[in-house]
Amino acid sequence: MQTEINPTIRLTDYKPSPFLIDDVHLDVRLAQQRTQVRSKLKMRSNPDAADEIASLRLDGEKLELLGLEIDGTALAAGQYSVDESGLTILGPPAGSFTLAIETVCDPSANTALSGLYRSGGIYCTQCEAEGFRRITYYLDRPDVLARFTTRVEARRSEAPELLSNGNLIEAGEIEGTERHYAVWEDPHPKPSYLFALVAGDLAAVRDTFTTMSGREVELVIYVEPGKEDRCAWAMTSLKASMRWDEEQFGREYDLDIFMIVAVSDFNMGAMENKGLNVFNDKYILARPDTATDQDYCNIEAIIAHEYFHNWTGNRITCRDWFQLCLKEGLTVFRDQEFTSDLRSRPVKRISDVQQLRAHQFPEDAGPLAHPVRPDNYKEINNFYTATVYEKGAELCRMMQTMLGPEAFRAAMDLYFERHDGDAATVEDFVRCMEDAGGRTLSQFFRWYEQAGTPEITVESRYDSAERRLELKVSQTTAPSPNQHAKQPFHIPLAFGLLAEDGSDLPLPNSESGILELTEAEQKFTFEGIAKRPVISINRGFSAPVKVTANQSADEKLFLLANDSDPFNRWEAGQSYMIEWLARLVETCKRGQDPMPDQALSTALEAVLDNDNLENAFKIKLLSVPGEASIANHMGSDIDPEAIHRAYRFAKRSISTALHEQFLALYTGLETTVKYTPDAASVGRRALRNGALDYLVQAEHDAGRQLAANQASSASNLNDRMAALNALAQTAGKERDQALAGFYDANRTDHLLVDKWLTLHALNPAPDAVDAIQELTKHEAYSLKRPNKVRSLIGAFSMLNQLRFNDEGGAGYELVADVLMELDEINPQVAARISTSFRSWAKLEPKRRELAKSQLERIAGKASLSRDLREMTERTLKG
Repeated sequence: MQTEINPTIRLTDYKPSPFLIDDVHLDVRLAQQRTQVRSKLKMRSNPDAADEIASLRLDGEKLELLGLEIDGTALAAGQYSVDESGLTILGPPAGSFTLAIETVCDPSANTALSGLYRSGGIYCTQCEAEGFRRITYYLDRPDVLARFTTRVEARRSEAPELLSNGNLIEAGEIEGTERHYAVWEDPHPKPSYLFALVAGDLAAVRDTFTTMSGREVELVIYVEPGKEDRCAWAMTSLKASMRWDEEQFGREYDLDIFMIVAVSDFNMGAMENKGLNVFNDKYILARPDTATDQDYCNIEAIIAHEYFHNWTGNRITCRDWFQLCLKEGLTVFRDQEFTSDLRSRPVKRISDVQQLRAHQFPEDAGPLAHPVRPDNYKEINNFYTATVYEKGAELCRMMQTMLGPEAFRAAMDLYFERHDGDAATVEDFVRCMEDAGGRTLSQFFRWYEQAGTPEITVESRYDSAERRLELKVSQTTAPSPNQHAKQPFHIPLAFGLLAEDGSDLPLPNSESGILELTEAEQKFTFEGIAKRPVISINRGFSAPVKVTANQSADEKLFLLANDSDPFNRWEAGQSYMIEWLARLVETCKRGQDPMPDQALSTALEAVLDNDNLENAFKIKLLSVPGEASIANHMGSDIDPEAIHRAYRFAKRSISTALHEQFLALYTGLETTVKYTPDAASVGRRALRNGALDYLVQAEHDAGRQLAANQASSASNLNDRMAALNALAQTAGKERDQALAGFYDANRTDHLLVDKWLTLHALNPAPDAVDAIQELTKHEAYSLKRPNKVRSLIGAFSMLNQLRFNDEGGAGYELVADVLMELDEINPQVAARISTSFRSWAKLEPKRRELAKSQLERIAGKASLSRDLREMTERTLKG
């Protein structure tokens, strides 16, 4: 009999675990090649499991089994069996029993960085989603919650710090040896994916936080020795997160200590392990000379995200991995709100929508499309996606829009009250929204079950004699894999009507300013409208949809100048520009000379002159949609070279038309004030550096010289990187000298070297692929270090659309070569970078065939991991 190597897991097949684990006692004796793990599991039969229990199946991978006992009696060889994916115990006892297991694993050989691994001298774990099974045999599923007590032992000289989840209850020396130990107790039941262990030579930065009930919590951030002076912002962000969660959601921290460990080799950005968060150090370490404004903002947001998981993810976890959006989408929504409160709400909303459109919309429109709650998967690591995270957050925001802020907060309170300590489902969460909000959300639930981005068409008809405005609004959603026919979504569309002077008109027949679209086509009528208004629809991006309205170019420019809703003001300008860019692309395809848009230049000049706009918002209004946005708008038969020429022309023409204004702006915003990462300072730098980018894009020697001067003399990394980013996308001695100088000055700092690799990845020159191929042999690059691969190959394949889509196919071949080699080392990272091929079927025919041939070459490799195989097979179905 043959079994499927990579079977499909289906939501409909979910069954409760036949066994539960109440308490876990782990004894982990660390050694570089042979770490011994002794686990003692207090288990019992699950009364909710209907199936007859003939055996106990525990998950396990890459483990050596040394011992196995039940209630103190060793099991004989015929009472159990071991295979490559787990351990089966035949005829387990009924009722309660204690299972003791002793295993050995090899942390140094674990290049996949899943489970317990050793990198850079640090022992570290990553157990989400299914890494705990690489530490010991276990019921490695999120609906089995247990209290953990963990004893960690190691040589003191190798690992002075021994950390795990919960509170430290004991520590000491092991007499007659150079080893020491620490015992950690976590009183809160948790699934195995939230287990964490870190050990090594780490420096500690300490502080305290007093909770709203008056308890003092110890805060500790552990980093590589010598990096302590880069932790101040992370600590500030942590304390701000703890206070905000108390004030906005009533959530208080529940342990005596909260720890963060920053490590340099990590597959993810960070992980919310209970009481012991593990972070990729790029999201912890910051100092004005080593971190950009975006780095500071990312640190603030990601620390908040992981901290907020303490309640939305840890105290209430997922019943199964199909419910991943229950913790991730909700927590993304919470961290977005946190940043909006601390910084600029309009700018944050625009930035989030830009990310959604750049990553999630293409996912929805291609072969990797899946619902926010998938109904099947082969490898769960492949579903940590923009759809689950970012679109999942949008679903929470839509429910807040429909219920209103007060009812939404009441629903969240009810959710925490009902499900604290549970492994919950999406149905549980939505039911709390219904019960607290007093309304049915059964149709809205389709957002969790149907993939795709709805396309909304708005047609308006104004009857001046009757003083009546009629809106006909329709929705369609394109077929996606395994979902050909889509039912209408429940879509809340915030809207407004603008008078001819730009002011908002009162909304007759609508107290809330929300149109709730529930049918394929609906009509909405508004009486008593004296003159034809300009319509502002989907204000604040109230629903993650694409909107087409019968608006003229003049109406879009009117909204850009006047809309009181900041998001739709920006949206109107982007819509105008994307239509112009699409025309430029067609002109470039025909080999004709593109033409500037004087009306747009005039509108942008008015934005520049408007002193009432905050700087961070102003640069958003001035920014041209990027090449990926243009490609997404074009839809099919995409020609990346024509798009690149159109984009560069658009930037150049705007810069030429407004050259004096940009130069005056750049000069006028210069300051000698000491660097701070506050919102106002970040906005000022963003606007000044946006002006510099336009000056460089004009392709004048003077602009490049300004950037070169700033790159060499800037007092902070943000301004230095802004200049280098502008230069990196040009050719000439200024670029080469600036990049070489940056590396020479920072070659010993791995985070700054990563930025240097990304600068090279953006190279638009015809020989870029050869240059990047050479960089894969450089001392600064390593295939075994995820941040290096993401910084060079990930950035090249995602951000350099011109050269990744090189007309000869060299970009595809380079990335395919790296993916196949990387897959043997770290399948998770390989699978995630492979998503750069997701839109191959929408390319023009020549590039389409070249990309397809490389995907087929990857798929043809016999030894692919299940991670990369699933992604490649799904992508090829495009």
